[in-house]
Amino acid sequence: MTEQQLLERITLNPGVMVGKPVIRGTRLTVEYILNLLAHGATVADILEEYDGLAPEDIQACLLFATKALASTSFMPLGESV
Repeated sequence: MTEQQLLERITLNPGVMVGKPVIRGTRLTVEYILNLLAHGATVADILEEYDGLAPEDIQACLLFATKALASTSFMPLGESV
């Protein structure tokens, strides 16, 4: 699957989840899926919990986040040691 095909799995609609990026056909936000992964959920855990999701949906979330952060500059969040 190409990057473009993966990114087409993510949609933005002001009428769905306040315009946050979601997996097409769901109300699951990219942020929510990334948070699950960050807190230790596996792809298998997520797919088991949410019928109809495919591994490519999770991959699309990761790709979307990567693309969104590519042009972002970061400032330190706190004092460096």
